[in-house]
Amino acid sequence: MSAETDMIKLYSARILALAADMPRTTRLENPTSTAKKRAPLCGSTVTVDLLIEDGIVTDYGQDVKACALGQAAAAVVGASIVGQPISIVEQGRAELFDMLKKGGPMPSTPFEGLEVLAPAKDYKNRHASIMLAFDATLEALQAYRASA
Repeated sequence: MSAETDMIKLYSARILALAADMPRTTRLENPTSTAKKRAPLCGSTVTVDLLIEDGIVTDYGQDVKACALGQAAAAVVGASIVGQPISIVEQGRAELFDMLKKGGPMPSTPFEGLEVLAPAKDYKNRHASIMLAFDATLEALQAYRASA
């Protein structure tokens, strides 16, 4: 199978559908915390706004300028994050990282939709873009903790 065919399979209809229908794309007016991350290799960026109350993400906004894979990951995170305790968000990020980098299992609930990105594990140059939504979120969580 050619590299071009493999790349076409990577950008499946499901990934493209997630990228086209990304939730929570409006930035929050008064977030508890904000962070912006950039993937140096491809230039993709994600800015995340969080509203956190009692250790729970109660609102989330994002501005995503990324490839379809980064957009798909951001779509799953955006659809799943509200109502989650910080520990579950951190676990979701760790599980996505392990799936991509270490061949680990698919992320668990509520981030199980990230399994659509499992074929990207073979494309290391795409990992940074896929991780951006979670990486920006974790940076915002760290800023929240530092200010609390």
